[in-house]
Amino acid sequence: MDQIHEVCVVMVPFIAQGHLNQLLHLSRLISAYNLPVHFVCATNHTRQAKLRIHGWDPLAVDNIHFHEFPVPSYPNPPPNPNATIRFPNHLMPSFKAIMHLREPFSKLLSDLSATTKRVVIVHDYLMSSVVQDFSLVPNAEVYMFQSCCAFTAFLYHWEETQTLKLDDETESLWKKVPSHDGCFSQEFFELLESEDSSFKKISSGTLYDTSKVFEEKFLSLLKNEGIDSGTTKNWAIGPFNPVTISDHKNPTTESKKLFNWLDKQEANSVIYVSFGTTVSLSDEEAREIAIGLEESGQKFIWVVREADKGDIFDGEDDRKVELPEGYEERVETKGVGVVVRGWAPQLEILGHPSTGGFMSHCGWNSCMEGITMGVPIAAWPMHSDQPRNSVLITEFLGVGIYAREWFRRDEKVVASMVEGAVRRLMSSEEGCLVRKKAAELGFAVRRSVEEGGVMRKELDAFVTEITRS
Repeated sequence: MDQIHEVCVVMVPFIAQGHLNQLLHLSRLISAYNLPVHFVCATNHTRQAKLRIHGWDPLAVDNIHFHEFPVPSYPNPPPNPNATIRFPNHLMPSFKAIMHLREPFSKLLSDLSATTKRVVIVHDYLMSSVVQDFSLVPNAEVYMFQSCCAFTAFLYHWEETQTLKLDDETESLWKKVPSHDGCFSQEFFELLESEDSSFKKISSGTLYDTSKVFEEKFLSLLKNEGIDSGTTKNWAIGPFNPVTISDHKNPTTESKKLFNWLDKQEANSVIYVSFGTTVSLSDEEAREIAIGLEESGQKFIWVVREADKGDIFDGEDDRKVELPEGYEERVETKGVGVVVRGWAPQLEILGHPSTGGFMSHCGWNSCMEGITMGVPIAAWPMHSDQPRNSVLITEFLGVGIYAREWFRRDEKVVASMVEGAVRRLMSSEEGCLVRKKAAELGFAVRRSVEEGGVMRKELDAFVTEITRS
């Protein structure tokens, strides 16, 4: 750290997988401007982020520096697949432990400030309290990363203030937006309130992993409402994820087998099914989904894995979700499907020409990957911002259908529901129209990252902001 830099950027991600993934991808984008980037996180979660990233190799980028700090030990309970609310409350001990990064972060910031003319902090909204001591460092400034879409971010705040009159289109969408009921645990609401009070005091602007190609309306509303940190500054520099895949990691035997199978399928014939890293299916739900997928008559790849624990490296075996006897061997032998039990290379699967649909929980990270690759979504929201993201996907953008609407979340999962949703997306006239829209939007988003494209202009504008004289 003895070299004097004009500017360095410090990334402070939250530790849930979707959040880690987004800010590590953003580190790649900003490092391409020959700016040193310092990625700050707990030791095991940094390891998790590097292990699971797809589309590029973070260890091959010289100016991304990883700072891994220990946090106090915390309970690491397994997820509860039979919980009444899907929110992963078993992760709360790890969420609280990460707040102990405040002191080591402040020490790192002090060290960096001595060798850098300006230290730029980009922090996840949920890490606002960790970075709050930046105000003691005269050459530091801070920008907040909002991990959900602009549509959802705007509505979260607007429903509290309602100071801005909505136009007819937004008013119509608002009527379809579900309440917070069932989205979060009370314990997490308390964490949100704590971080909310911190970020309102400190941020100079907000970054979004979204695109003006499809969310310019809501980004403008956020500016007009003055929601973004009390400023009018926001930048839509998504997609953070690569739009072309050049993964240099050594492929596993399982991934080689998976892509050999995908290569043999017809274009747009396979539906990819994944509910993210925070959802646990009960054995009964998994059996119904299994039957529904098989009876749909469509080719599929299904990621069947237990939700993440707070520490995924704790050495204890995760519960194995039970499927009907002989199911995995049967669908593989018949050539109709592949069940993935481990970590799946989602970006590469979505980017494959044989993939024609994505049944998803609608976490924003997955939504952006699906949109980028032009793959239509069968929305099955589970918790958090997912119900609202699904409204944007289905009602506003028209690049998805509902597999299961939020108001049906307490109904028993049955195979016929899964079968019907898959057929609607993959083989109906409605599905064809949605697929056409998704392909067109994906093409526009991928073009936006090129020189002169709207994403590239937004990223250039942000870099100009932080490197100003």
